[in-house]
Amino acid sequence: MIVSSLAAAALFLVPAVPPLPVEPAPPRPAPPVDASVLHRSGIQVRVPPGTARPPGVSARSWLVADARSGAVLAARDAHKRLPPASTLKVLFALTALPGLSPDRPHTVSRHELVGIGEGSSLVGLKEEVTYRVADLWRGVFLSSGNDAVRVLAGLNGGWQATTRKMQATAEALGARDTRVVSPDGYDEPGQVSSAYDLALFARVGLRDPDFARYCATPYAKFPGGGWSYGIRNTNRLVTGDDGVARYPGIIGVKNGYTSNAGHTLIAAARRNGRTLVVTVMNPRRGGAYAVYEEARRLLDWGFAAAPRAHPVGSLQAPPKAAATAAGPAASPAPVRAAPAPARPSATAQARATAPDDGPHVLLPLTFVSSACIAAATLWWVRRRTTPPPE
Repeated sequence: MIVSSLAAAALFLVPAVPPLPVEPAPPRPAPPVDASVLHRSGIQVRVPPGTARPPGVSARSWLVADARSGAVLAARDAHKRLPPASTLKVLFALTALPGLSPDRPHTVSRHELVGIGEGSSLVGLKEEVTYRVADLWRGVFLSSGNDAVRVLAGLNGGWQATTRKMQATAEALGARDTRVVSPDGYDEPGQVSSAYDLALFARVGLRDPDFARYCATPYAKFPGGGWSYGIRNTNRLVTGDDGVARYPGIIGVKNGYTSNAGHTLIAAARRNGRTLVVTVMNPRRGGAYAVYEEARRLLDWGFAAAPRAHPVGSLQAPPKAAATAAGPAASPAPVRAAPAPARPSATAQARATAPDDGPHVLLPLTFVSSACIAAATLWWVRRRTTPPPE
């Protein structure tokens, strides 16, 4: 009787358990697009009447995409396989950057600088000088230094191992046009990529804060062994150097040039909450800086047309490929930065997968019952052990 009374009284002392907050419904998925469209030759675009079509540019291949959604707004010969030059360093960074601590020191040895292609762009590494890994990455992104790529590839398991890992990363991401022969993008027979693949690499890379910071840095100091010297980003849209106006809202990514590839460029810019990625491969007129002006015109068109243009494709990797890319052999950058779609929290994911089993009051009742039983037991023990009055 006493136990029942105590339990009933205790129930009134238990605060009501608030219901779990309801997670908002996920946004509706974008309507599917026909992946075969981007494999067609010529310009692919879908804009309503009254919306301008993309500007006429001379590049053999180009693409404009929304970095957040992955929607391809327009493209020309998106899957045409062409030499990528140093834009392939973006894939190199996706492969090697996550596994190397930026603060790790490394002293360069003579053998690490052997085998660099003749005429390569260099940041100026010197043997017996100690650099941090972050210094080496600035040498890659700003100076397009093939010497820095050589050393980082060595730290990543070696030149051939890095080549294989880059190829695995590309395949895991669904980049089917890319064939990696030289991690630095130096001209080699059979080394190709495409406007589509390069835009996909940039989209993944921009999700990583380190990648995004390196590719957007215009100038930096570089160690010279007891002194330092200035280096600048060779992407003129980032620096505004050499008579090329800096693009408003530019956030990277990478330019390249070889005699075989011509001029290549991946450019990303952010405006009014939207981030666009543009790839331009081998303009055929306009001189050495035409690649920047053609990218500028495509970015301008993309920002103006994006609210109304209908996607003609998507940079989204297949689910199985994305899962493979997350593995240790080919680890793409984690999804963290603003261009990436928001990921649900671990709590939200747990709630989404947990069965709905009604109000969660059983646990508090269990504690109340235990407390009541303990109180009744104590009362009974005291009654037996307390001597009767004299």
